[in-house]
Amino acid sequence: MYKKTILIDLDGVLNNYTCFEENKIPSLKEGVKEFLQKLYASEKYEVILFTARNLLLASKWLIENNIDKYFKDVTNVKLPAYIYIDDRAIQFNGDFEKLYDEIKNFKVYWK
Repeated sequence: MYKKTILIDLDGVLNNYTCFEENKIPSLKEGVKEFLQKLYASEKYEVILFTARNLLLASKWLIENNIDKYFKDVTNVKLPAYIYIDDRAIQFNGDFEKLYDEIKNFKVYWK
Protein backbone atom coordinates (compact mmCIF):
# COMPACT_ATOMS: atom_id res chain seq x y z
CA MET A 1 0.00 0.00 0.00
CA TYR A 2 1.30 3.43 -0.97
CA LYS A 3 1.54 5.84 1.97
CA LYS A 4 1.53 9.63 1.67
CA THR A 5 4.57 11.30 3.23
CA ILE A 6 4.04 14.06 5.79
CA LEU A 7 7.01 16.16 6.92
CA ILE A 8 6.42 17.67 10.36
CA ASP A 9 8.63 20.41 11.80
CA LEU A 10 9.85 19.98 15.37
CA ASP A 11 10.05 23.46 16.91
CA GLY A 12 6.72 25.18 17.37
CA VAL A 13 4.74 22.20 16.09
CA LEU A 14 5.63 19.23 18.28
CA ASN A 15 7.13 21.12 21.21
CA ASN A 16 6.42 24.16 23.37
CA TYR A 17 8.89 26.36 21.51
CA THR A 18 9.38 30.01 22.44
CA CYS A 19 13.05 30.56 21.63
CA PHE A 20 16.00 28.59 20.32
CA GLU A 21 18.35 26.85 22.75
CA GLU A 22 21.03 24.89 20.90
CA ASN A 23 21.32 21.86 23.19
CA LYS A 24 17.83 21.76 24.68
CA ILE A 25 14.55 20.94 22.99
CA PRO A 26 11.44 22.18 24.81
CA SER A 27 8.80 19.84 26.21
CA LEU A 28 6.26 17.97 24.14
CA LYS A 29 3.18 20.00 23.23
CA GLU A 30 -0.13 18.78 24.62
CA GLY A 31 -2.08 16.67 22.14
CA VAL A 32 0.92 15.61 20.04
CA LYS A 33 0.81 11.94 21.02
CA GLU A 34 -2.88 11.64 20.21
CA PHE A 35 -2.37 13.39 16.86
CA LEU A 36 0.52 11.12 15.89
CA GLN A 37 -1.42 8.03 17.02
CA LYS A 38 -4.26 8.99 14.66
CA LEU A 39 -1.91 9.41 11.72
CA TYR A 40 -0.18 6.13 12.54
CA ALA A 41 -3.43 4.19 13.04
CA SER A 42 -4.85 5.35 9.71
CA GLU A 43 -2.02 3.49 7.93
CA LYS A 44 -2.30 6.09 5.13
CA TYR A 45 0.68 8.24 6.10
CA GLU A 46 4.40 7.99 6.58
CA VAL A 47 5.59 10.69 8.98
CA ILE A 48 9.08 12.19 8.88
CA LEU A 49 10.44 14.71 11.36
CA PHE A 50 11.91 17.75 9.62
CA THR A 51 14.22 19.97 11.67
CA ALA A 52 17.15 22.35 11.40
CA ARG A 53 18.38 21.05 14.76
CA ASN A 54 21.08 18.48 15.36
CA LEU A 55 19.56 15.24 14.08
CA LEU A 56 20.94 13.10 16.91
CA LEU A 57 19.52 15.50 19.52
CA ALA A 58 16.13 15.48 17.76
CA SER A 59 16.13 11.66 17.52
CA LYS A 60 16.91 11.36 21.22
CA TRP A 61 14.07 13.78 22.00
CA LEU A 62 11.63 11.58 20.06
CA ILE A 63 12.77 8.53 22.04
CA GLU A 64 12.65 10.35 25.40
CA ASN A 65 9.08 11.45 24.66
CA ASN A 66 8.04 7.97 23.54
CA ILE A 67 6.93 9.08 20.07
CA ASP A 68 9.79 7.70 17.96
CA LYS A 69 7.68 4.78 16.70
CA TYR A 70 5.44 7.21 14.80
CA PHE A 71 8.31 8.52 12.66
CA LYS A 72 9.89 6.79 9.70
CA ASP A 73 12.92 9.11 9.75
CA VAL A 74 14.45 12.38 10.95
CA THR A 75 15.89 14.77 8.38
CA ASN A 76 17.09 18.30 7.77
CA VAL A 77 16.40 17.98 4.05
CA LYS A 78 13.10 19.14 2.56
CA LEU A 79 12.05 15.88 0.97
CA PRO A 80 9.17 15.54 -1.49
CA ALA A 81 6.00 15.18 0.56
CA TYR A 82 2.23 15.17 0.37
CA ILE A 83 2.04 17.78 3.16
CA TYR A 84 4.49 19.94 5.10
CA ILE A 85 3.45 20.97 8.62
CA ASP A 86 5.35 23.95 10.01
CA ASP A 87 4.53 26.85 12.33
CA ARG A 88 6.37 29.27 10.05
CA ALA A 89 4.78 28.33 6.75
CA ILE A 90 2.62 30.28 4.35
CA GLN A 91 0.65 28.45 1.70
CA PHE A 92 1.00 29.91 -1.77
CA ASN A 93 -2.43 30.12 -3.39
CA GLY A 94 -1.36 31.54 -6.77
CA ASP A 95 -1.80 35.23 -5.87
CA PHE A 96 1.48 37.10 -5.31
CA GLU A 97 -0.23 40.21 -3.88
CA LYS A 98 -1.93 38.13 -1.18
CA LEU A 99 1.34 36.29 -0.59
CA TYR A 100 3.21 39.57 -0.10
CA ASP A 101 0.56 40.76 2.39
CA GLU A 102 0.80 37.48 4.31
CA ILE A 103 4.59 37.78 4.47
CA LYS A 104 4.37 41.40 5.61
CA ASN A 105 1.85 40.58 8.37
CA PHE A 106 3.19 37.17 9.39
CA LYS A 107 3.43 36.24 13.07
CA VAL A 108 3.97 32.78 14.51
CA TYR A 109 1.00 31.65 16.59
CA TRP A 110 3.02 31.39 19.81
CA LYS A 111 4.09 35.07 19.85
